[in-house]
Parts: sequence; structure tokens; C-alpha cells
Amino acid sequence: MASGNPCFDDVRSKAEVIDPPQNQDMMDIREAVDGPTQNELKPNVAVSGSVRQLLECPVCLNAMYPPIHQCSNGHTLCSDCKPRVHNRCPTCRHELGNIRCLALEKVAASLELPCKYQSYGCIGIYPYYSKVKHESQCVYRPYSCPYAGSECLVVGDIPYLVAHLKDDHKVDMHSGSTFNHRYVKSNPQEVENATWMLTVFSCFGHYFCLHFEAFQLGMAPAYIAFLRFMGDDDDAKNYSYSLEVGGNGRKIVWQGVPRSIRDSHRKVRDSFDGLIIQCNMALFFSGGDRKELKLRVTGRIWKEQETGRTAYDETFSSNPIFLSSSRLPFCRVNEAF
Repeated sequence: MASGNPCFDDVRSKAEVIDPPQNQDMMDIREAVDGPTQNELKPNVAVSGSVRQLLECPVCLNAMYPPIHQCSNGHTLCSDCKPRVHNRCPTCRHELGNIRCLALEKVAASLELPCKYQSYGCIGIYPYYSKVKHESQCVYRPYSCPYAGSECLVVGDIPYLVAHLKDDHKVDMHSGSTFNHRYVKSNPQEVENATWMLTVFSCFGHYFCLHFEAFQLGMAPAYIAFLRFMGDDDDAKNYSYSLEVGGNGRKIVWQGVPRSIRDSHRKVRDSFDGLIIQCNMALFFSGGDRKELKLRVTGRIWKEQETGRTAYDETFSSNPIFLSSSRLPFCRVNEAF
């Protein structure tokens, strides 16, 4: 079982893509260039670096969108940065006033640029004013590292991240769709420096991340286990999984759909989308003097047919796993068979 540095507070910082300002000034420019085929794939169009540099705001270095402002000497900057420079040109320090650079706006409207994720496989060419929106939804955009124990900023495609998890984070890799893991913790009341665990499973030609960790639920500590799919949400919905934990003649069973790693680890955890075990119940399952956490979590991943029935699973373990016929997520406590 893989474990990382004890670090509970995981905040996966991701660059937020913001659509260009939707105002009347921008709509005026779009009306002249938008057509019914603006999002169709087109032959690659070479755009000189000098033109791209003209459209780069000298303050924030982001692409500029209408209204683009300029000073009396012709230096430009974006509308978001104008208030930040107190109406003074950042280049020559002259007063900016309310002069718009309509010529540059029209030049931008005539441009068609490749997606910035071209190196990942996207071959689309998009109008300048549609490019940012496309890139925020591009299926080829890279994934963030799903490792939950550190501020890892690595991004890449799935094969790259799998190798990264194995080589850099030393995460355990397993083949098969069933699992049976034991979690032990000497101080179950401690949450701030709680030990979390991540294991990667390979089955059905895809990779799945199994998370287990402690977190604060109200005023009391609790534990959560959940599964994430290394791919997009549309593909994740083709699979289901179940988790089970128990002891002393009782058990809790959870069934759900894995979340895509497009959703951050913290987002999944804070939405309680997984098997949640309150501390008192976890200690009851652990038995003994209830001073040490000893949980055994078993589970199974399976693929759904189009009809919603279970198709099959790739079993590499002899451990029997409880599986409900229901497709909907649920959590229940019952007596062990």
C-alpha cells in the first residue's frame, strides 16, 4: 500500500480559464467575423509571432479582447489592466484617456489560431475570439496530477501521469478490478496530520485512483474512501464501483460512479461522494480497545453495458466483494452475512 508524506490539507491549484468579456463592444467585432462554420476544423494558418505579441497585454501578458485601450502614443493594454495602472500608460506613462484601438481589435477578429493543446493532439483552428472558450473545454487539455498528499503541479496526459505517480510519488500500481486493503492508524482522533493513501488500479484499459483519508466532518473526525477515473467524465460514467467496510457483525456498503480526475481531489472529498465512516463507527469496526484504527476496505470496479446492467469485471483477486444490482449510489449499514 502506497503512502506519502503526512499532509492532509490538499489544495490542488489549477489555472482558471476565463472566457473573454461578453460586452457589446466585443459583440460588434464578432458580428463581422462569426459565421456558421467558425468552429469547423480548418487548414493550419500561420500567424507571425509579431502579430501575437501585439495582442499581448504588456501588464498581465494575457491575450487582449475588446475593448482594447491605447494611449496617445499608440501603446496598448487590456481593459482589465487599465484601472490597475491608474489610467497611466505602463510604457510611456502618458494618460490613457478613453481611446480604443479599433484597428487592433479588427486585426484580432481576422485571425485564426491553433489550439494551445496542439502538442497533445488537438488539430483544430479557431477564430481568435473563440479560442479561449474552446481551450477551456478541449478534450486534449492535460490533466493535473491526482496525487493528494502534496502540492504537485505536474500536468500531462494519462500515460505520462501514470509514470509520474509510479516513479515520483512511489504510488502502488495494481492490475485488476477488485481490491482488499487494510488501513491502520495509531491515533484515530488526529486529523490535521492524518495519513492518507492512494493506490492506482489498471483494468478495462483504464486507470483508477483509490483514495482513503481522514477529514473533519463537523466537530468530529471521519474517514472517506472514494474512486477517481483517470480520464474525462463522459468515460467515467461507463463504470461503477462498490466499497465495503465492516467488523463486529456489521458493515457499511457504498456504491457509486467514479469521478473524473478533472474534478480535484478536494472537490470530490468535500462533496462527500464516497464511503464515509464516522470515527466512532470506524473504531467499532476496529474492535479491541478502540485506541487504534484497523479498517479493512474491500471493493470492486465494473463496466456498465448500455442497458445499465453489469457487463463484466476483470477479477485478479479471490476475495468475494458485496455488489448491489442497483446502479444508483447508496450507503447502508447492515448485518454481515
